[in-house]
This record gives sequence, structure tokens and C-alpha cells, in this order.
Amino acid sequence: MDGKRAVTMVLVVLATAVAGLLVVQMKDNGKAESSFTPRPEPEAFSRIIDIGHELGPDNPAWPGDAHPFEAVPNATFEKDGYFTRKFTSLEHFGTHLDAPAHFVKGGWTVDQIPASRLYGPAVVLDARTESAHDADYLLAPEKITEWESRNGRIPRGSIVVMCTGWSARWRDAKSYRNMDSSGVMHFPGYSVEAVKLLIERGVVGLTIDTMSVDYGASKDFPVHHLSHGASLFHVENLADVSSLPEKSAYLVVAPIDLEGGSGGPARVFALLP
Repeated sequence: MDGKRAVTMVLVVLATAVAGLLVVQMKDNGKAESSFTPRPEPEAFSRIIDIGHELGPDNPAWPGDAHPFEAVPNATFEKDGYFTRKFTSLEHFGTHLDAPAHFVKGGWTVDQIPASRLYGPAVVLDARTESAHDADYLLAPEKITEWESRNGRIPRGSIVVMCTGWSARWRDAKSYRNMDSSGVMHFPGYSVEAVKLLIERGVVGLTIDTMSVDYGASKDFPVHHLSHGASLFHVENLADVSSLPEKSAYLVVAPIDLEGGSGGPARVFALLP
């Protein structure tokens, strides 16, 4: 068996196992949805890409967030014969998930989000050109209808990826926040009109490679209110997603299973055909 075929077989088994575990968990624990929308069957996957950033002290923080992350030794080989650390982190720091409870009182917390929603087909909306010309760009509904003209209607249960190219600024916190002299940040985000259309399509999550699904200059976070009100989760601060195809990839979102959390650090994997 050649190497590529072996990798493909391993990934198919992995994807099947993930899907099976999700179904079992939906049946057996308290995170079940009242009705499960079947996801489209994935094709064979050839590789897995980690599309999140490592969680660490140098991650850009939201303005005003003090001491967002710290990790200190808790045990050492020299003293204890093994190594552990103690870390503290804000829930919304680094690549992280926003649970609906973030902006909706009584909404799902991180540990209450049904597992079935954390795996699904990726709908990649490429907004790099617009974002390069306008740091305050809001994703237009036309981007969605153009995607559908090429690929068909967005499948229910999809996870949307807005690719702005902003992750290229990640190592420079000042550039990433892009704050003006008045203290207003400028980076792209989703428009309310686009999110209304995505909710109609039955998507379960919005993700983006900036600090927020709302654009940087937002003061009242309308996309957060709207999407969390429809029980959508978010993933913010994704890494480079420019290599993802606009369709045919699948996402696995793996947040910390934080009891009562409004959000939490997450790893996000793209399974590519």
C-alpha cells in the first residue's frame, strides 16, 4: 500500500469514528439536540490541518484585558520527578470558541453545546481582496449567494469560515488590533445581513481569522447578539485558512469542555480531501 493511500484510509477511519462518537454522545448524554440534522457524508480525506494558533502569553489580547494568560511550573523533574504547569487564561483569548451564553442569558455554555454542532462541512468565504482594501469590511450577503451560485445551497449544519487574511498580522499585536489614535480597532467582520442569511441556511457556527466576528470598530456587537440568539457558536482568531477549499473540507472544533464557560481556548482542525 502506498503512503498516500495509507494516509487516506487512516483519515477516513478517523472521520468515521468522529461521526460515530458524535451520534453516540447525542444519544447518551445531556448535550443532545431535540432533533439532529444529518450532515452530508464526507469524502475521503487526504490530510488534516490545524487552523488555530498556539495558546501563549504573546497572543494579541483584547484592549483592556489585564493578565490574559499565564503559565507557571507546578512540578519539575528536578524536584518532583515529573513536569506539570498551572495556567490561567481568559475565556476569550487566543484561538477560542464563543458559546451562545457569551451574549445571551440562558444560552448554551461551552459544555452544553451539542457535540453534533462541533463537526461539519466548511463553507469558506474568501474576503481577502475586500479586507486588504478596507479594514472595516463587512461580509456582504452577495458573497454568500455567489458561493451558492458555484457550489449549490449551503448545507444545513455547516460551519462558516470567513477568510480575511488578517492572520498574517498575528505576530504583531499592534498591527493585528489595528487601533487608531482614538482607540478604535479596525479589522473586518461579518455583516448582520449576511448572518441573517446564514441563519436561514441553518449553519451552526461562524469562524474568522480576526479578533471578533463583529468588525473591529463595533460598539454594540450586533452579530454576537444575533448569532448567539440563534444558538450559533463562534471561533475567533483562527490561523491561516487561505489553503482551505471553498467547499469539500470538514471542520472539527475542539474547545476546552469548560463547565459553565462563556467561551474557552479551542483547537480547530480542517479535514481536507
